[in-house]
Amino acid sequence: MKLHTLRTTTTDPHERGREIGTRYADQVRDISARYLAHFAVLGIPEATVRDIVAHSHDALRAWYPGPAVESDAIAEASGLEPWQVAAVGARTEVLAAAPGKGECTTAVYAPPAGGPPETIQTWDWHDALTPDGLLLSLVTGIGRRVKLFTEFGTAAKIGVNDAGLGLHFNILHHRSDQATGGVPVHAVARRVLEEATTVGEARDIAASATLSASTVLTVATYRDGRAAAASIEMSPSGIAVVEPDADGWVVHTNHFLDPGLADGDTSSPESVSAERYLHARGVLGAMTGRSAPERAAAFCGGEGADAVVCVRADASRPGHEQWSTLLTASLDLPGFALQHRAGNPDTAAREGLDQF
Repeated sequence: MKLHTLRTTTTDPHERGREIGTRYADQVRDISARYLAHFAVLGIPEATVRDIVAHSHDALRAWYPGPAVESDAIAEASGLEPWQVAAVGARTEVLAAAPGKGECTTAVYAPPAGGPPETIQTWDWHDALTPDGLLLSLVTGIGRRVKLFTEFGTAAKIGVNDAGLGLHFNILHHRSDQATGGVPVHAVARRVLEEATTVGEARDIAASATLSASTVLTVATYRDGRAAAASIEMSPSGIAVVEPDADGWVVHTNHFLDPGLADGDTSSPESVSAERYLHARGVLGAMTGRSAPERAAAFCGGEGADAVVCVRADASRPGHEQWSTLLTASLDLPGFALQHRAGNPDTAAREGLDQF
């Protein structure tokens, strides 16, 4: 995956969207086409996609209009119909019509004795869908600065704001998921980054959205020398907050941890979510108090690139069934920065992480 960087200073969502769509028209058109083809391979008719996207985009406009305005402006500037870009922004909602396995592993440490959070995440997805990714720095209408990583067309995925809050993003699957087009979960992540300053505020934002698909936002904050963190599990049937253990760590993969929501979990065993969770829990001690590259090495453990958290595409499977680790990311809240390396944690350990 090639990462592109855009630092925009406009506070107007329409102007921001035009800037993204003008500068990255080729990438926007390419990734939209790839997702629409992916939906077709999964057996989701175009009429169904358009219906889900229309309802999802309407739900977004009613709940938090800025990202919807931005998406429409991206489409206009890149020469696409609005629904074709919105389909990428609501791709999790569309995929509720044909759920797959999904993979990502997140670990966040909030030191009980004080100090900044220490975090790491793998983003595992289809390489064929995301040859390009976007690192976006923006300014909100109230002057808050945000830095995030996302796909072209989605509102946000992993990021930080200058109020000392950051978030990681993992997909989940629940029996209450439905192809009705709720507020895009990626837009929930965007609003948290733009508005929240505490875990509680992030929770309230998530609770205010009417969802049709599930995900988990692991939020970390740093203020007055103290860190806080929690995983906010979201589903159409409700949300739950998973607090760190007594050791200060909260770990999340792709299955629900809250007992109530876990009763409706529909994650696939093929995602090896439980195995990745146990692996991450087993290396927490080695990750504590480390720099980002050292944390990435410890995340792999003694297995290096063969660790279960370093997902490799199975070339024997059809393209739409191939997943791999496309990005390793860490949050630097004191430095208001997103640390990143395209590739798995073993690559990040060997090559280091860039600071955005």
